[in-house]
Amino acid sequence: MKSKQKLDWPVFIISGGFLILFIVLSFINSDMVGNGINKLFSLSAELFGAYWQVLLLLNFIIGLVLAFSKYGKVKLGNMDKPKYSFFGWVSMILVTLLASGGVFWAASEPMYHYIQSAPLFGDGENNKIASAFAQSYLHWGFSAWAILGTLATIVMMYVHYTKNLPLRPRGLLYPIFGEKIYHKSVIGTLADVFSIIATVAGTLGPLGFLGLQISYGLNHLFGIPNTLTVSVIVVLVLVTIAGISAATGVDRGIYILSNYNVNFTILLALIILFVGPTSFIIDALVGGTGFHIQNFFEMSLYRGDHEWLGGWTLFFWGWFIGYAPMLIVFISRISRGRTIRELIIAVSIVAPLVTNFWFSIVGGTGVFFEIEKPGSISDALNEGGMEAAVMAITGQLPWSTLFGLAFLLVSIIFVATTTDTMAYTVAATLEGNDHPKKWLRVFWAAIFGLTTVVILTIGENSITSIQNSIVITAVPVSLLILPPLWNAPRIARKMALQQGLIWEREMRKKVDRY
Repeated sequence: MKSKQKLDWPVFIISGGFLILFIVLSFINSDMVGNGINKLFSLSAELFGAYWQVLLLLNFIIGLVLAFSKYGKVKLGNMDKPKYSFFGWVSMILVTLLASGGVFWAASEPMYHYIQSAPLFGDGENNKIASAFAQSYLHWGFSAWAILGTLATIVMMYVHYTKNLPLRPRGLLYPIFGEKIYHKSVIGTLADVFSIIATVAGTLGPLGFLGLQISYGLNHLFGIPNTLTVSVIVVLVLVTIAGISAATGVDRGIYILSNYNVNFTILLALIILFVGPTSFIIDALVGGTGFHIQNFFEMSLYRGDHEWLGGWTLFFWGWFIGYAPMLIVFISRISRGRTIRELIIAVSIVAPLVTNFWFSIVGGTGVFFEIEKPGSISDALNEGGMEAAVMAITGQLPWSTLFGLAFLLVSIIFVATTTDTMAYTVAATLEGNDHPKKWLRVFWAAIFGLTTVVILTIGENSITSIQNSIVITAVPVSLLILPPLWNAPRIARKMALQQGLIWEREMRKKVDRY
């Protein structure tokens, strides 16, 4: 059945139409578009922020309980053995989220929280460093990663690989609506459309920002003019890499590129750890982790300062919620043969710990130099933005030009890998199978690039606007990923029975009713 799926034209036309409408309106009046999106952004965070915080926390907790229960041994995807090595599998998972935070947010967010502590902790000097890193770990950590591919992935893999139904975000609603969700269903079409729009917004944002940031970095390191033309060339190079990777498929392009980038990033991190402020980085990691664990629930559910929440926690978590359906599709594709326990530990534990380590390396180096010489990093951050902070940090290290170039290279590969992954998942959603046509994968990679170029020519504010729009699309998407909270455990029980892991008669009765 999967091989016979055709292109979903209604989803293609509606999602593509949104993209065209955004560009046309931005050309006509970019300020109007930006102001409208910002208002909807604030409204979304205000009305749905508390729900998102509870959703992410419950998703993480229920996932852990399921992983370490007797259902943790359930194998997913109708495959006995995994296709990819554990390192290669985790590498493909890691690059999906780290594209946006891999370098620039890792350098900047701990510094922001160090300069101005989160409202929950006040402005006192006690635990100032630990709280700065703990807050960064919260935003990019356990709950953030869990929402991207744990409980919902279990549901998606069951629907696609066991029930042989199309690999589309609407599959998350199958346990509620049954197969009719796939047959001319308005709700199903909207689920796919919002998922694709969120993915487009979340991909164009990092692409556009990286074009601007790489242009700044090249100017800082080599004196190359920081112009729109250079930014456009950077984006086109990125998309070319992504298009080639998408064309060669998950098993070759995406797998190889992900492995290369994670290996290179680990090497870069270790070198900085040894040539940089080693003791401070280790203290920041250990102290920040302890502070994070100690205050995890209070930080996760903090509702005190709504303006701060909208600019930080809810911005990031709305972003990740918007990305979630497409990453669920992708993680489902690469996780066949893995157990529920392996899936949840990899996504909810291993990936966040690696992320926290990287943030400690990059951000810890920046905070150390800021303490040693106040203003050495913060001035660059406040005046030139995140890209300036990265260059300021590398400028304090030995072989500063080499490190600066290495950071730019890591950023390019991170974003290129995410772009090819998103091109693949959009194509998979439109065709409903995990082997979408090559031309469709390349087409979406090209669309991402060309659209980013057009938006760049409109102005930098347009890049910010379309990235902020992902938080708006997170509103309907967050409703889509709510049912897996209770459906994933039910499906795990059913598969445990099918695989002979449990034998209770009462369990069989429950499964028959499902």
